[in-house]
Amino acid sequence: MKATSEHLDISRRAGVARCAIVLLAMLVAACATNYPPAPQQADTAGYEYIIGPLDTVQIIVWRNPELSLNVPVRPDGKVTAPLVDDMPAMGKTPTALSRDIEKSLSKYIRDPVVTVIVTTFVGPANDQIRVIGEAAKPQILPFRKNMTLLDVMIAVGGLTDYADGNKASIYRTAEGGKSYSVRVQDLVKRGDVTANVDMRPGDILIIPQSWF
Repeated sequence: MKATSEHLDISRRAGVARCAIVLLAMLVAACATNYPPAPQQADTAGYEYIIGPLDTVQIIVWRNPELSLNVPVRPDGKVTAPLVDDMPAMGKTPTALSRDIEKSLSKYIRDPVVTVIVTTFVGPANDQIRVIGEAAKPQILPFRKNMTLLDVMIAVGGLTDYADGNKASIYRTAEGGKSYSVRVQDLVKRGDVTANVDMRPGDILIIPQSWF
C-alpha cells in the first residue's frame, strides 16, 4: 500500500509539474509577442459604404409613392420590392442599387427615378469590426469612415477588470492579416489620446486577459 501511495504522489507531482510547464510556456509566448505599434492614421479617404445582409434600405421611386418603401436586405443579400423580385443588393453602393432598380422598373414605368437610402447599417461581413476577449461587451460593429479605436471601445463599454489592455492587438485583414499592438489600457483608463488610432474595415481587436 505504501508503494502505491508513493506512486500516486509521484504521479500528482508530475501532473502539477506538467501544468506548470504549460502555463509557463503560455506566459512566455504572451510576453514574447511583440507586434509593431498600430499606425495612428489609416487612409480611408476613398471608403464608400457597401450594402450588406441585414441592412435596411429605403427605396424611393419619384412620383410613385406606391412603389416606395423600406425593405430589409435578406441574409442572402437580396431585396424584394414591388415590381422588383430578388434584386441582389449585397456588395453594391446605394447609388449602384438605385440604378439597378431603375433598370428593372423601366419595364413597367417610363423613365423611373430611384433613390436608395440605407437606414439601418450592418455592412458586409468583411468590412465589420470585431472585438473579442476582455471587452465589457464583445461584439461586431459596422465600420464607418474615420472610425477610431476610442469609438470602438466606447461602443463595447470599455474593458473588464481582468483585461490586459496594453497587450491588446489589431489583426488587420486589409493588410493580409498583419498584427499591430495597441495601448487600450492607456487610452481608456488613463485618457491618453496618443494611444488612439484609426481603424480600417475588417479589423479584429483582440484584448487578452491579464495573468496577474
